[in-house]
Amino acid sequence: MKQEILDKLSNIHEAKTIIEINDLLGYKTAEELKELQETINELVNEYLVFRTKKDKYLLLKNCPNLKIGTFSANKKGFGFVILDKEDDLYIGKDDMSGAIHDDVVLAEVIKKGIKKEGRILKILKRNLNTLVGEVIENNQELTVRLDDEKLNINLVLEKDSLKNCVVGHKVVISLLKQTGKNKYLGKVTKIIGHKDDPGIDILSIAYKYNIETEFSKEVEEELKNIDVEVAQADLINRRDLTKEMIFTIDGEHTKDIDDAISLTIKDNCYILGVHIADVSHYVKENTALGDSAMMRGTSNYLSDTVIPMLPHQISNGICSLNEGVIRLTMSCVMKIDKTGKLIDYEIFPSYIKSRKKMNYPKVNDILMRNIVDKEYEPFKDTLLKMNELAHILRKEKINRGYIDFEIDEAQVIEDDEGKAIDIVRRVREDGEKLIEDFMIEANETVASHIYNMGLPFIYRVHGEPNSDKITDFLNLVKILGYKLHTRVVDMSPKTMQKILNELKDKPEFGILSTLLLRSMKKAIYSKDNIGHFGLALKNYTHFTSPIRRFPDLTVHRLLKKYLLDKDFSMTTINYLENSLVTIAEHSSEKEQNAQNAERDVLDMKMAEYMESHVGEEYEGIISTVTNFGMFVQLPNLVEGLVHISSLKHDFYNYIPESLALVGKQSKKVYRIGDKVKVKCVSSNKQTAMIDFEVVQGDVSDENKK
Repeated sequence: MKQEILDKLSNIHEAKTIIEINDLLGYKTAEELKELQETINELVNEYLVFRTKKDKYLLLKNCPNLKIGTFSANKKGFGFVILDKEDDLYIGKDDMSGAIHDDVVLAEVIKKGIKKEGRILKILKRNLNTLVGEVIENNQELTVRLDDEKLNINLVLEKDSLKNCVVGHKVVISLLKQTGKNKYLGKVTKIIGHKDDPGIDILSIAYKYNIETEFSKEVEEELKNIDVEVAQADLINRRDLTKEMIFTIDGEHTKDIDDAISLTIKDNCYILGVHIADVSHYVKENTALGDSAMMRGTSNYLSDTVIPMLPHQISNGICSLNEGVIRLTMSCVMKIDKTGKLIDYEIFPSYIKSRKKMNYPKVNDILMRNIVDKEYEPFKDTLLKMNELAHILRKEKINRGYIDFEIDEAQVIEDDEGKAIDIVRRVREDGEKLIEDFMIEANETVASHIYNMGLPFIYRVHGEPNSDKITDFLNLVKILGYKLHTRVVDMSPKTMQKILNELKDKPEFGILSTLLLRSMKKAIYSKDNIGHFGLALKNYTHFTSPIRRFPDLTVHRLLKKYLLDKDFSMTTINYLENSLVTIAEHSSEKEQNAQNAERDVLDMKMAEYMESHVGEEYEGIISTVTNFGMFVQLPNLVEGLVHISSLKHDFYNYIPESLALVGKQSKKVYRIGDKVKVKCVSSNKQTAMIDFEVVQGDVSDENKK
């Protein structure tokens, strides 16, 4: 009956009563009417049919202004409804209708344009499971103040669960049941540690996103059977590459090394080897270790804290491509001509012995400043040839439409106690770009190989941006006074590339580049290959980081299944057609959790750093304008709020069409991209909030175009 109802309502754009729908379907009996009502209720619960306040029904897809999505609250007072396959919907603080972070909601679009705005009509589902908070004393009794202020709920805790807690403990809370509107009964299930202890601030955020910080007893038991050195028997049927010049390049403190590289010249072509740790040899399917890796999905890099996907015995030990020891690898060796074209390639199991654990600073000294550390002298010529190839590959990528947004990233510098003592822009020079270019080449080669075989696979995909969102961005550029010459006749990577190139010399380029990036869809994992828009590639996967990402480990397993075991049975194919969908969706979700946790840690550490700089003045650039103020970004990428109420000597109105604040009497304008001089007036690590005030005589008047 469900499909019959959906088919009948598919072309109807006016809400109908249950009796009218019954008549449309031609049902005659009371039993049929009863079944219809029950089925309609199921469709409402499945968010396929919308029930109006007058108990009329309409297919949700036929209500263009009604959207279902997940509400993402922002600590700055607003939020977004995250929608599938279309632009997110901005929700002002007065339009949330009691929704809290992660609620599944029904929202109405109330304004279109540069920033699509809406209001929440109904909370459909509440996704509260575990929460994190701090034990405080209230009226001489212990209670918990939730870390996430976006969760506007009234929480009562079982007193027995607090018996081992003291004021200042960070704890995990499980909700037992809902006792009223936004009222819940819960209990403390874990004491993370005291808030003043090093690292507890980061662990608290990890628990907030359900990131597992400990391995199970079953995993620990299986680790006892994992070798600490490569066994001789494991070398059988693998190509011996130990005599080749193979080395690694990573960050100075990296311990989980999963990629190594090599380069030789033959027949006037580059022979590039990308050798990846064979994690799949040790982490098997249907084991506690394999199940744990899948559930975690990814390693989490939260400031200076690493929460690994795999235990250190594997991630830093037997699988890490450490200097001077034999390690099992999967190699992708590619023959590339002088124009960057792939001529030939091989993918095969191997074993290597890394000659040198290199780091980016010393490699960059060689490539960019001709400063050669004595230990790196034997590798200098190879590194220079590698850089030559990397530049060729990058030029080829740019020619096909590769989009480099050149987004700067902030790096937190911590002291021995884990306290933020500086925030700097992360350095990205030729060494980092070289590794990126080589890994992209290997990932594309592996993806293309399996795609051409027509077998089930897991791809890294990136869909085309929404044309309306690009139009909104171009309107913003016009508002800022810039005229672009790029004709947006299609939404190709080349078009996006041209837009960025035209904006490169503008003082607001960093802000504009970030806004354009936000207009793009997120890259995800998928069994269905739709290509990668940002890289301008038809075939792409993640093969090069199996220590850190479960999709890469899955790719290794598939390569062995297809290329070594020659398992093309229909039983295997049918199983993979289903299981890879689940793996891709789960991996994308865990990746998003990791990114959210990383963002929260960065915000928290920035606020911690600025606590020591309250009262100091800075020159920054306006990055966002809202109806309650503007956010100003400092040169080190720290961002703070100038609340509209703090703008003195005038009353300021928010003009959404211009994304600007305009003084009622002075007509002074604050808009995105303007430079302003601000003073840090407060900063709070616990809330991750930084507040600025504009310094009188600021530099914004100098920004007129």
